[in-house]
Amino acid sequence: MARGGHVNLGRAQQAKKDEFYPQRCDIERELVHYEHHFAGQVVLCNCDDWARSNFARFFADNFARLGLKRLICTSYAPAGHGSYTDFDGTKLEQRLLAGDGDFRSPECQAILERADIVVTNPPFSLFRPYLAQLSAASKKLLVIANINAITYKEVFSLIAQKQLWLGVNLGRGISGFIVPEHYALYGLEAKLNERGERIVATNNCLWLTNLDHEQRHAVLPLTKHYAGHEADYPYYDNCAAINVNKTKEIPCDYLGLMGVPITFLHKFNPAQFELIRFRKGDDGTDLKIAGKSTYFRILIRRTSFAGS
Repeated sequence: MARGGHVNLGRAQQAKKDEFYPQRCDIERELVHYEHHFAGQVVLCNCDDWARSNFARFFADNFARLGLKRLICTSYAPAGHGSYTDFDGTKLEQRLLAGDGDFRSPECQAILERADIVVTNPPFSLFRPYLAQLSAASKKLLVIANINAITYKEVFSLIAQKQLWLGVNLGRGISGFIVPEHYALYGLEAKLNERGERIVATNNCLWLTNLDHEQRHAVLPLTKHYAGHEADYPYYDNCAAINVNKTKEIPCDYLGLMGVPITFLHKFNPAQFELIRFRKGDDGTDLKIAGKSTYFRILIRRTSFAGS
């Protein structure tokens, strides 16, 4: 992670600055893995101004190739009326919304009901209620979130229930966000691109989705051994599970409970592993080794011998 990148996003959340717009290159890099899901579907980008959204441009430019039925975009206007755009591949309808375009408004919730798949970059500061709304509406989704979102109990619960999973790209796989003129450019990777747009590379975001993709079924190769290396895998004080510091260090010869880093979820194959719980030991407190709490860990168990 670039120095300062995480600081910028953290400051944005604290100040409720949510104007981080994905670049077209990052959208294309992720969407290529889901193209077969879009034929005949109504796509909603409900945090997107048609005139400036790269999500809107991507879907409009690829409308026929993807076989879309309809593309709808709505945007938020804090001091006025939000915008509404409806494109059917031929005709473009644009108008102002009655309200400000907040995704939580009854007006926008009614628009959500018409959608099959929601694809956007929702406001980071409102990610919990945003995801809760999509989950309650049983919508297909592909959205960008801060990596820390997978530590939210609401998000982990959906992942554990196999109702949500990580997309293909995360971290540096999302190369940067376009930010407004009034945003300071923090971090060593901040720059102006060839179009003069201000880019901040946070390097701490990911995609969350419930659209299936090939990486979710990839078997994680396991090359390390527990036998003979027990000292490298200490047991927790408050749980009969071993600690694994890195996903690549998951042993091939251990079938009991293991605590792994949260980034394991990027390699999680539900046919190979089972998610048990997040962060807590048998006593309901954070997992500990020699009296000290570890950084966030996920308790997992292997469900197959694949990868051995």
